[in-house]
Amino acid sequence: MVSQEQRRRQLAREKFLRQQQRRTSARRKSRARNAAIASVLGVVLIGSAALYAAGALKGDDKTTAGAEVTPSPAETSKAPDPCAKPAPGEPATKTWDKEPELTIDKSASYTMRLATTCGDVDIALKASAAPHTVNSFDFLASKGYFDHTPCHRLTTGGIYVLQCGDPTGQGNGGPGYTIPDENLKDESLKGDVYPAGTVAMANTGQPGSGGSQFFLVYQDSPLPPSYTPFGTVSEAGMKVLKKISDAGENTGAGDGAPNATVVIDKATVTKS
Repeated sequence: MVSQEQRRRQLAREKFLRQQQRRTSARRKSRARNAAIASVLGVVLIGSAALYAAGALKGDDKTTAGAEVTPSPAETSKAPDPCAKPAPGEPATKTWDKEPELTIDKSASYTMRLATTCGDVDIALKASAAPHTVNSFDFLASKGYFDHTPCHRLTTGGIYVLQCGDPTGQGNGGPGYTIPDENLKDESLKGDVYPAGTVAMANTGQPGSGGSQFFLVYQDSPLPPSYTPFGTVSEAGMKVLKKISDAGENTGAGDGAPNATVVIDKATVTKS
């Protein structure tokens, strides 16, 4: 006959075994859940990297570029805005039916200054290698086209660029005309990399679809040679770009509007 003490010990052992089984089962479920979450995150990260590389530099597309260029903002913590308030004024709304007549001197030196809310960005333009592009920027700057326009997109993962040149600030604006691709075999483009300091045209992904949108590369970026490189940022200008990039973008995913208030107060092109 089993004594009362023996029965008590048996019940205690059975209770302990049941507890151990529940804990083991819970650990198995937790591991399975964590593995599933990790798998999903891996897919999201891989997909995001592909998105940066494939669609970061599109613009001037009247039908689809708005969706491609400006992602939906998410709730993220912002760094302090390192830039000043924009000068009073509104972006231009005028457009033109055709590319302006080629009037620049291809043998001369041209510089473009972007006086932005974050500091001046000086760009040495490649007039001889990209005459249509430089001529277009000379024309648009003389008409005040870039004045009071925001730089609407910053990418901080996969590629590293600040995109500007759209008066609408939505990524689908342009001057009404397009210009041909130029200088796609520039000696600076080695191994499908646009080096830091490069200024190049955005496009819709189709040949000869550049308009007014352009991007400034603040860190070496792997890209196919499909975007006209037409200028190089000065050393002082690179410090301005670093300040902007350090402030991050508004989605937290590496591709969105800059947290910094980046507005081109005035753009000028000077011949020397």
